[in-house]
Formats: sequence, structure tokens, C-alpha cells
Amino acid sequence: MDLKTKLLPGLRNKVIIPIITVIALILVTGFVALEVTKAEIQFTYNNETDTIETRAQTVGDLLEELEIEISEYDELSHDLDAAIEAEMQIVYKEAQALTLEIDGERTVYHTTEETVADFLDNIGVEVGEHDQLNVDASDLIEDDLTIVLDQAVQVIIEDADEEEQVWTTEETVSELLEAESIELDELDRLEPEEDETITEDMKVRITRVEEITDVVEETTDYSTVRRNDDSLEKGTEEVVESGSEGLVEKEYRVTIENGEEVDRELVNEEVKKESEQRIIAVGTKVIQETVSRSNNDSKQSSTSGSNTMTMEATAYNWNCGSCDGRGLTSTGYNLKANPEGVVAVDPSVIPLGTKLYIEGYGYAVARDTGGAIAGNKIDLHMSSSEEARRFGRRTVKVEIID
Repeated sequence: MDLKTKLLPGLRNKVIIPIITVIALILVTGFVALEVTKAEIQFTYNNETDTIETRAQTVGDLLEELEIEISEYDELSHDLDAAIEAEMQIVYKEAQALTLEIDGERTVYHTTEETVADFLDNIGVEVGEHDQLNVDASDLIEDDLTIVLDQAVQVIIEDADEEEQVWTTEETVSELLEAESIELDELDRLEPEEDETITEDMKVRITRVEEITDVVEETTDYSTVRRNDDSLEKGTEEVVESGSEGLVEKEYRVTIENGEEVDRELVNEEVKKESEQRIIAVGTKVIQETVSRSNNDSKQSSTSGSNTMTMEATAYNWNCGSCDGRGLTSTGYNLKANPEGVVAVDPSVIPLGTKLYIEGYGYAVARDTGGAIAGNKIDLHMSSSEEARRFGRRTVKVEIID
């Protein structure tokens, strides 16, 4: 046998064994190296924490190893190029998209906050006491969540004479009235109109309007007619018909706003009783008589003959404030029934019952006296207090007829 042939198998065994040994050593060394470079860390992903072993060199490598793509809105506890260390605690939170609608305006946000309250606080949105949220502030944020915030405004409601300040999230005036349980009647007026949009510090005015029917009875004055009567002596008058007032029923449509009458319209008028004329007979019969004069002539101031005097006349009416209201003269004559042609005199100057003609007044008879009437003074009775005020006090000529 050839020597070379004998030695070759042994030589081969001697070569293979060292190669295997080297390979094994490399493998062991590599395994040891790999085990040495492996790190155990705490990784929190969206609030769930796991312990993982990784050979990643950086945080960015770790996320890539975990097939996690990070966005600009996500939250990561470390920089991406931070080196991985044993027992490292890495927190990663993925941002969620949501829509925030404030008073009709929508905006899309990405957030890593836990609750609705945290999110609103983070973006600086305050929820007032009277504001309305479609979700609870303590609700957890979910992806594609829609948050609707209606911010309340303060308005003033002026209902008739009552004024109230209220907070509201309603959009229109009609919705505000419904929310406040305010009802309008058919005639009521509203300002602004129902479809007007609510704004801060708006004043809503309600005018309460009602129409009522008012029926009243009114008296109508009677007219006075004077008729010449040749059977009566000149200067005398006699009431033939005393006259009476009429009665009219009037129906009004009355408009009332906020409790006060603002308009009154006459819609119907009916005469219930016609007035009756007052008829006075005026004497025209002339009787020639000699007028006797007494010693009182010395008290008279003659102006145009022995039977004419100048006197201070004052007008009065039985219904005056200082009168007793009975309408009777000192001689018992009824001024209510016969208000015209009656004068009060000083009997020592002009005897009671004397017939007179008085400038600016007419024919009269001395039928009354008074404590303040002395000498050349005379009081003229008028049909009304208004006439008496118009006449007042003046100097007149008084002619004695009889």
C-alpha cells in the first residue's frame, strides 16, 4: 500500500477536528455576544405595559422592530436616537383624531389626552357653567370622536314691565322663548322677530297687547230757549220747561299695552234718552209806573237817571266750594231749578223782589242776600261755576225796573 494513501485519512481527521472546533467557538462566541447585547426593557403602548427583550440599538430601531410608525401628533417618552439601555422604560402613546364643533364651527384635532376635559383644557377651551357639551367631560377620548360645545350667551328678556337676564345656548329668538316657556298671544308684539339669531347682550322685548270693549253712558246738555211773552211784565222771566239732560250709550274698542290704555276707538253710539229743552218766557209787557225812591238814594251813585246806579258786581254759582250745596237763596228761592236772572243785594239799598236790568247780565230779580254784600255791591248768579269764573268781578250799571 502506498504510504500517501495510508496517511491521508488520518491527516484529514486531524484537519477537520480543528475546523469544527473553530466553528463551534465562533458560534459560541457569537451567541454569547448576542446574549450580551440583548436588553430587557419596559415598553408602554397606549397605556398597556409589556416587558420585552430587544437587541435594538436606539429607540427608533425599537419602534421599527415593532413595526410602529410614529406621527407628529404621537407622544414618545424618549428621542428616536436615544440609545437602548437595560431596564429602560419607554412610553409611547398614539394620538387619536377627533372633531371639535364650537357654535357651529368645526375643527379637526389629534390628541393624546385621556379625557374630554383634559383635551379641552390642553387647547385652552373653557366650558362655562351655562355651556352645553354633547358628551360628558369625564368621557375617555376615542378615535373619530365628535365633541359639540354650545357656548351660552347672556340676553335680556323684557316681558311687559318685567326684565330678566338669562343665559342661553339657543340659536334663535323663537327657540329662546320656547326654552323659557314664554308664550305669545295673537296681538302681542315681539322685537326682534322670532327667526332672529341670538347674540351676546341682545334685548328681547315683548309688548303684551289686548283689546277690550268699554261701554259708558254719557249725559248730553240740554239747550235753553228764550221766548218773548207779552203777558209777562218786561224784566221778568218765567221757566216754562226746566229741561233735562239726555243719555247716550257709547261703545269703545280699547287697546291696552303692558297694562296701560294707549288707544280708544268709538265703534258704536246709541241714544238712550233725548235731551229736553229748557224754555224760559221773557216778559215784554211794559207797565208805566212811577218809581219811588227811598232815603237810600243817598247811597246810590247816579249815572244816567234817578233809577240807575253804578255797582260792583261779583258772579257766583250755587255749586261753589263755600256754598252749602242746597241751591236755595236766603228767601228760599231754588237756584237749581231756576239758575238765571237771580241776584243777591243789600236790602237796605235794593229791596228784595226788586226787578233790575244789569249791564252785561240782563234782567234779574233781587232774590238773595249775603253777609259780604253791603252798600253798592251786588252778586250775580250764573248757570255754572265756569260762567261765574269767566265773569269774575267788575263794575256795572244797574237799572231799577220795579
